[in-house]
Amino acid sequence: MNSMQIRRTGIAVAAAVLLPFSLAACSDPSDNTKAAPAAAGDPARAGESTPAEATTADQPFGPACAGVPKEGAGSFDGMAKDPVATAASNNPALSTLVAAVKRAGLVDTLNNAKDITVFAPTNDAFAKIPKADLDKVLADKATLTKILTYHVVGQRLMPEQLGNGSFETLQKGMLTTKGSGEAYKVDGTAGVVCGNVKTANANVYIIDTVLMPK
Repeated sequence: MNSMQIRRTGIAVAAAVLLPFSLAACSDPSDNTKAAPAAAGDPARAGESTPAEATTADQPFGPACAGVPKEGAGSFDGMAKDPVATAASNNPALSTLVAAVKRAGLVDTLNNAKDITVFAPTNDAFAKIPKADLDKVLADKATLTKILTYHVVGQRLMPEQLGNGSFETLQKGMLTTKGSGEAYKVDGTAGVVCGNVKTANANVYIIDTVLMPK
């Protein structure tokens, strides 16, 4: 074999060795591009959607929620921007409660409180009380204050905390809660008809019966 043949053979061998590496290097960009969609669907990244799912699960619930205005100050979005007494005043179903709060002089107390829960009786809840008895309570500020502050707990309660709970109220009495899912009872008598309503400083659970301090 002469020198020319040896030289050609060497070139051919070098090309055979280097060509696969050259092809691999050229294919890298396209491989990376194809890998991106697969990574987006990677189960390890599934947790990235958790905040949105949590937000969805943290919505108001209950049959009476359908009666809440869709827009404006009395809507769920509107109530979330105002402190609790102000927010309640924009909900027509709570007008009797709001009038009672004003008579007891508790508007500022509730609006200035931080992180509370209010169990808010509807107008129909107050209507269950005989008119003579209700008028008597509304005329007695001390008694009215005791009843209303019994409906307030000094912390924001989430639905899962109501499963089997016992909580001290601003009146210093203890109220109890039981239930699960979207069905809860307070003190064994009042049903939550629209729960987990957010205001600027409180979580509100609208109930169908007025609670009485024990």
